[in-house]
Amino acid sequence: MSVLLLGATSPIAEAIGHRYASQGHAIYAASRDADEAEAVASDIALRHDVEAAGGHFDALEFDRHDDFVDEVESAVGPVDVAVVAFGVMPDQKESQENFKLARRTIEVNYTGAASLCEALARRMIDRETGAIVGISSVAGDRGRQSNYFYGSAKGAFRLYLQGLRNRCFEHDVQVLCVKPGFVDTPMTFGMETAIPIVSPEDVADSVVRAQQKGKDTMYVPWFWAWIMLIIKSIPEPIFKRLSL
Repeated sequence: MSVLLLGATSPIAEAIGHRYASQGHAIYAASRDADEAEAVASDIALRHDVEAAGGHFDALEFDRHDDFVDEVESAVGPVDVAVVAFGVMPDQKESQENFKLARRTIEVNYTGAASLCEALARRMIDRETGAIVGISSVAGDRGRQSNYFYGSAKGAFRLYLQGLRNRCFEHDVQVLCVKPGFVDTPMTFGMETAIPIVSPEDVADSVVRAQQKGKDTMYVPWFWAWIMLIIKSIPEPIFKRLSL
């Protein structure tokens, strides 16, 4: 089985790659920085004695996404599991002042992710097998003033994955939507919160288990399901007055 990591240099994707590789699966690590992706692949190959390769992809190079998937499958064979884990989260206030930042947030986190998922889904549907794991976020469950550009893009991606799952179901292609809370990554560096921040390795264990059990959607850690249920239940007349 071969696993494609999109955004392979992110701590979550890298940890997921190691988790699959520990089970003997071939890995293709892809990111905007080809050298870093190849370094991730080399580390995985060395630690787990599996086939691993790395290469360049850019979420915004929409016209190249089909060719990119062909290149991956030429290197490691048909993609059995694709992990869509790339993303950007610029400062919200800076994005409000400079819409170029906001536009990039939307195009990377949603448009680019959807474009790559479509290229992958077409091939998996033709083969009647495969799994797409999309990393969304709890931020996509409800719009908040502190990160509504990032949250809206992740929310759109979540809704897209739901529709893709509906399309893929009859073709035995799994679509898993992962909604992480606070994870120890550069995005949360320096954050002070009473809610526990979990390690990428803990996230990877949960994600791989959920994918292999055929799950459709998951919060990670699990307790975010209850936190977001409370947040989503706050009436809008009250919610809009909160500083969140």
